[in-house]
Amino acid sequence: MLRRLLAASCLSLITLVGAQAETIKVGVTAGPFAEVLDVAKTNAAREGLIIESVEFSDFVGPNAALAAGDLQANSYQHRPFLQAQIDARGYDLVPVGRTILVPIAFYSKRYKSVNEIPAGATIAIPNDPSNEARTLLLLETTGLIKLRPEAGFKATPVDIIENPKNIKFIELEAAQLARTLDDVHAAAVNKNYALQAGLNPLESLVREGPQSRYICEVVVRRQDVEKPWVKQLVAAFQSPNVKEFIDKHFKGAVIAGW
Repeated sequence: MLRRLLAASCLSLITLVGAQAETIKVGVTAGPFAEVLDVAKTNAAREGLIIESVEFSDFVGPNAALAAGDLQANSYQHRPFLQAQIDARGYDLVPVGRTILVPIAFYSKRYKSVNEIPAGATIAIPNDPSNEARTLLLLETTGLIKLRPEAGFKATPVDIIENPKNIKFIELEAAQLARTLDDVHAAAVNKNYALQAGLNPLESLVREGPQSRYICEVVVRRQDVEKPWVKQLVAAFQSPNVKEFIDKHFKGAVIAGW
């Protein structure tokens, strides 16, 4: 009898622990987003939230998978990109907490400064609307181009009103830009792809500073916003040990955004 009671008690305890531990899938892109999630996963596990990371090689897949219910969250995008995806694809996705700023920068294998870029140069930029505008706004700060003031976060090359060096722009998927550096005069590369390609952000022609409006966030489906694991997930990212990891590991190339 005693053995049966003990066995039942142990079974109840196992069931309780199993019920308390929830498992979710979080989509990320390779590089800083995946590395930061690895640290956050440890924090979440201590609070009973098990995270399975799913890595993507492009910017479109994580939102498509989240909207389809194949993921419970993703961590790789800023609000302008998310909004552009929502407008284009009708996703019902919501940002719930800041993670990191992955500054975008212009790189060149031929020149050390923006001033060296010659007339008629070709510059490669991202073809997704939010990051395209982001790079053009950054380039505008150098004086190489001037944009229509009303273009703002939706700027495209069509909005360039001054281009004294007659620079030509080619638009490519963000993941391909680092590979174009042998063929173009300069390219705008997101830091996660720059680090993968062995590019040094400190040697870029121009890069965003910490005041950028393009801080990335955790994103979930609207129907999940109030679920307890969402707060656990955000707290796992916004922890002192995650910030310490970011500061020490990336040395300013990636910045904690909360």
